[in-house]
Amino acid sequence: MNFFKEIPEIHYEGPESDNPFSFRYYDANAKILGKTQREYLKFAMSYWHTMCAGGTDMFGEASIEKTYSREGAMQNAKNKAYAAFEFMNKLGIDYYCFHDRDIAPEGDTLQESNRNLDEISDLLLSLQKEYGKKVLWGTANCFYNKRYMHGAGTAPNADVFAFAAAQIKKALEITVKLGGNAYVFWGGREGYETLLNTNTALELDNMAKLLTMVRDYGRKIGFKGDFYIEPKPKEPTKHQYDFDASTVLAFLRKYNLLGDFKLNIEANHATLAGHTFQHELRVCADNGVFGSIDANRGDTLLGWDTDQFPTDIYDTTMCMYEVIKAGGFTNGGLNFDAKSRRGSNTKEDLFFSYIAGMDAFALGLRCAEKIINDGRIDSFVAKRYESYESGIGKKIKDGTATLEELEKYAFSLGDVTTNTSGRQEYLESIVNSLLF
Repeated sequence: MNFFKEIPEIHYEGPESDNPFSFRYYDANAKILGKTQREYLKFAMSYWHTMCAGGTDMFGEASIEKTYSREGAMQNAKNKAYAAFEFMNKLGIDYYCFHDRDIAPEGDTLQESNRNLDEISDLLLSLQKEYGKKVLWGTANCFYNKRYMHGAGTAPNADVFAFAAAQIKKALEITVKLGGNAYVFWGGREGYETLLNTNTALELDNMAKLLTMVRDYGRKIGFKGDFYIEPKPKEPTKHQYDFDASTVLAFLRKYNLLGDFKLNIEANHATLAGHTFQHELRVCADNGVFGSIDANRGDTLLGWDTDQFPTDIYDTTMCMYEVIKAGGFTNGGLNFDAKSRRGSNTKEDLFFSYIAGMDAFALGLRCAEKIINDGRIDSFVAKRYESYESGIGKKIKDGTATLEELEKYAFSLGDVTTNTSGRQEYLESIVNSLLF
């Protein structure tokens, strides 16, 4: 089958190329700080937005044709799989991510849904071997069906909780079958609208019990990879239990889940939480839970998750700066949880979107390398905190100073009236000079 026969394979042609079906910055085998761009970036196709999303929004019907067969839901799913691997192959993308309901249709019963997954995952496994592709991570869609209107792991109805647990069990099994090294827990609908009808303590306890059960079962069946939680503010409830990285960290610490769980950070979710993308990545790295990234961006003039393709070079630069500083990806990667705009509704537009996103991150990686090799940012930060490397500062840093000792030292200072400049504008000008 050839669903994109009019689209050529995409290759690197350099910044001067005017061929829209080429990479200008993503040179897969070019070395950056000792690794190839392919190794550092680990691009992944999102099955849901790329192969399924038809451009619907809250005001309008689908504007993009995403039907692969009219001979029934299962044949459509099979043809969709063929199209997905053709798409990845033409772009040179090595990984994909999926929800269970992206790859196989939901049946009338859970048993039928599971049979559908078994059949389609057999096909996916054969296609992975044929094309040399891998699963970055899998997950379960426990938010779309109306049964999950009040949440899944935090549902007030025990039957819904049990159904979600069974659905997740199967999705994890499929992820293991396909060789995935990570499994993501959704965040959609795990929250509440009003405390008038909500027992927050019970809901959080139940969510922790679900995560613990899945963790234990995963290890039992031989899953050695990472479990991820993806912070999701405002998606879609007013009070999300997984609002941002710090909130998720507090949850993981309370329920003793650190060690098995890391975070999957999405750029658009970071900004919806009132943070920068870079901030959320730094919080994860500082706390040893940096896992994977959903690569997209939002629109600051809109208050919802627009999932636009990432083309802001400042964002991609500072993202890759944090990724490099964190040591790069282990089991994670850069999943394009992004969709072409509703008005960009052709097959060509889908390729242009991925080319733009991949080039933006490749350029961001090159720019991050410049910042690190230049050294002025790191040197400034080190000098700014140098008072903690000797004397009373070192005792504070080492945890040996007492409150009484600090009081005595403060008395000897007289009044402290000055502090060193943070030189924010100077540092920003350094970044600009290196980028441009």
